[in-house]
Amino acid sequence: MDKGELEKRRKLVGNRIRELRIASGYSSLENFATDHGFSRKGYWEIENGGNFKLNTLIRIVEIHRITIVDFFRGIELEYTWQDD
Repeated sequence: MDKGELEKRRKLVGNRIRELRIASGYSSLENFATDHGFSRKGYWEIENGGNFKLNTLIRIVEIHRITIVDFFRGIELEYTWQDD
């Protein structure tokens, strides 16, 4: 998988995180970040496709009271398998 494809997939994850924030009643990224102990810059990076740790994703899904499975159900990813 090339760098561009990885970036595209990270942006899909970030968009899903943004959707969850908005659905939980937070129109402001800054308010959500502050209320849940994230730095504003760090949370902005997550929602905009930044690379982050799995622990952060677990924390986010717990905040929204969903499972990891439910989180990824909300993302449409097309996987292409490449032979090495």
